[in-house]
Amino acid sequence: MDVILSNLLLGLQVALQPINIFWVALGGLLGTIIGMLPGLGPATGVAVLLPLTFTMGPVGALITMAGVYYGAMFGGSRSSILINTPGDGAAIAATFDGYPLAMKGRAEAALAISAIASFIGGMISTIVMIFTAVPVARFAIKFGPAEYFLLMVFALSATAAMAKTNVVKGFISLFLGLMVSTVGLDAQSGVSRFTFGILELQGGIDFLIIILGIYALGEVFKSFRMIHEGSRKVQTKFGPIWITKEDWKRCWLPILRSTPLGFFVGVLPGAGGTMAALMAYNNEKNLSKKPEEFGKGAIEGLAAPEAANNAASVGALIPMMTLGIPGSGTTAVMMGALLMLGLQPGPLLFEKHPDIAWGMIASMIIGNIVCIIINMPLAKMLVRVLAIPARYLFPIVLGLAFIGTYAINNSVADLFIMIVFGLIGLFMEKADIPTSPMILAGIVGGMMEQSFRQARLISGGDWSIFWGSPICITLIVLTIASITWPILKEMKRKRAGS
Repeated sequence: MDVILSNLLLGLQVALQPINIFWVALGGLLGTIIGMLPGLGPATGVAVLLPLTFTMGPVGALITMAGVYYGAMFGGSRSSILINTPGDGAAIAATFDGYPLAMKGRAEAALAISAIASFIGGMISTIVMIFTAVPVARFAIKFGPAEYFLLMVFALSATAAMAKTNVVKGFISLFLGLMVSTVGLDAQSGVSRFTFGILELQGGIDFLIIILGIYALGEVFKSFRMIHEGSRKVQTKFGPIWITKEDWKRCWLPILRSTPLGFFVGVLPGAGGTMAALMAYNNEKNLSKKPEEFGKGAIEGLAAPEAANNAASVGALIPMMTLGIPGSGTTAVMMGALLMLGLQPGPLLFEKHPDIAWGMIASMIIGNIVCIIINMPLAKMLVRVLAIPARYLFPIVLGLAFIGTYAINNSVADLFIMIVFGLIGLFMEKADIPTSPMILAGIVGGMMEQSFRQARLISGGDWSIFWGSPICITLIVLTIASITWPILKEMKRKRAGS
């Protein structure tokens, strides 16, 4: 304990230097702006920033990149709430209840709780990281291919089970996403799958294109009639960016529950904020006394995933810093930058360069404070977006979606793919099929398939590898519970009602 506190004091001495406070503030501001732009996200933001970091020195570079990372987590939900267009994958869950809240005239509360939940999730996770970084990383490394496969099965089944009124439709959405994830070249055999001779499909379909198609274009297609008739409800009066006591009563427990979940999912390499946010949302919906409000503007349905995805961004830094294993796409970019600066992430980083390692960790405390200061006044300006008439707002949404999609791979073919998914999103809306299982399956489907095949290869075809460890058995039990619990809960509610 004394060693940890002395290291933390060393880190605070580094982080509180005026130049490093400036880098934290700059990173948080840039990250917030980048997070709001559809198709970019923290990984792109850090990658674009890389050339600038080489002139900063290792401490300044790492602090600035970390600031961009969690700043983007704060900012990603802004466009989700205001225009139903997620800035990146981790902000998907913010569309479920954030946008309906804005449409109810409660955009101020939605923006406020997303910032508050992000701040609490980030701060608690940073404190937990200070004391548990090494043991948590050691536990995470116990996850082999079989454990990763079962973790993804659990995440997918839990998300599909969110469609309580019709679980079958949830699994239809899930299988559609898994089908999409198989498009492209097989990573092991190199065989072309479901590309129909189209060269651009050989690299697969980027999940950001699916997100932008289903949410951004889907929303525009769905609202076309309202735009034409001028019947879209527009909020013209705006109050203070804050929440009521009743909102806080509904949100504080979901925030505290979702933070450790997001933190642990973030520690697992490759899991990421998207899975953390969707698992947190599903968890809160299952535990809620009023699950029917979710998807219609339940404020805790926004608070839980926001806390989880910020906690996941902190968790993802642990394996990168302690083991030299990137926990997400963004930390992979950050690790590449550290290597170029002559630093080797891993256990020796804390021994040989404690000022850099602990300076970055301490800067995250300052960074979360900076981000909430940036986001609350910024929200006051952003909320004005809702006053823009639909005939002007939706062309802006379309422009952002097309620019964001083209920026991913600089490919015109991606624009047509996005339009197709926009139409699919419209069809799913009309058929009352949830989109979140499809999105998550599209993101983790490739990793899930590879983990399954690696596990079979390692075991020599022995199926017992999937129940051969306590972690596997726990995940199997959780998967069964995630499917049966909502059904049993619904049956109990109907019985009580009759």
